[in-house]
Amino acid sequence: MLTVATANVNGIRAAVRRGIDDWIARREPDVLLLQEVRAPDELVHAHFADHHVAHLPSRIKGRAGVAVVSRLPLAAVRDGVGSGEAEPDVDSGRWLEADLELPGGDRLTVVSAYLHSGSAKPGQEHTLAAKYDHLDQVSRRLDALVAEEHPVLVAGDVNIAHREVDIANWKGNLKSSGFLPAERAYLDRWFEAGWHDLGRALGGDGPGPYTWWTWRGQAFDNDRGWRIDYQLANPVLADRALKVEVDRAASYDARWSDHAPVVATYDLPDHRGKMNV
Repeated sequence: MLTVATANVNGIRAAVRRGIDDWIARREPDVLLLQEVRAPDELVHAHFADHHVAHLPSRIKGRAGVAVVSRLPLAAVRDGVGSGEAEPDVDSGRWLEADLELPGGDRLTVVSAYLHSGSAKPGQEHTLAAKYDHLDQVSRRLDALVAEEHPVLVAGDVNIAHREVDIANWKGNLKSSGFLPAERAYLDRWFEAGWHDLGRALGGDGPGPYTWWTWRGQAFDNDRGWRIDYQLANPVLADRALKVEVDRAASYDARWSDHAPVVATYDLPDHRGKMNV
């Protein structure tokens, strides 16, 4: 078995203070995809010194940042979804691809993605325009990746709840960024192109399980959340997916992020080279 976890850590230093390392030690994921790392490169590599690490910080200090932390060797790493160094600063630190070497010479491509949140509030329309521009770039890359003949996983914080069952207060958020019809249409397009939403496919019909709850008020205690963190598999990998779980903290005080990790198990060689039989 191969276990892959994705988590928006809401700042790796804060997550470490709150106990993410205990969760990692307990879960022992083979591959950990991180978003909103918000830390310098040397800190990330030092903290995960016993793993193979690829990290893409944002060019805006204290913003974004994505990482791939793996027990499997990294054969290749690709930064950015669009035009690399020519991308606007606001798009940096949001898309990181890594080809992982599976035992026997096979390859698994993983993507740690942190997509724009945007805002539909008056005076902030430019942030929503930036989100749509970024989603267009992502869509073009996804069109290429879905057709690959080896397993491909795109996982992370998409910042869009797809359907009414993916957000507790959907009626109150019909005009909110993250649940706008134009945003949700991107997910429709991706799934029609062949991507599989493993959280929904293997997590039941809903509502939920949610993956994000605001720190404010009683949202977490009352489970008034959003499902905006995904593991999306191309057809080759979707056939190997066995289980997906949301590791919701036992209590508000036990949270190390405002997101919960999404953990998937695949029928693929693990880091010791053993196959599921």
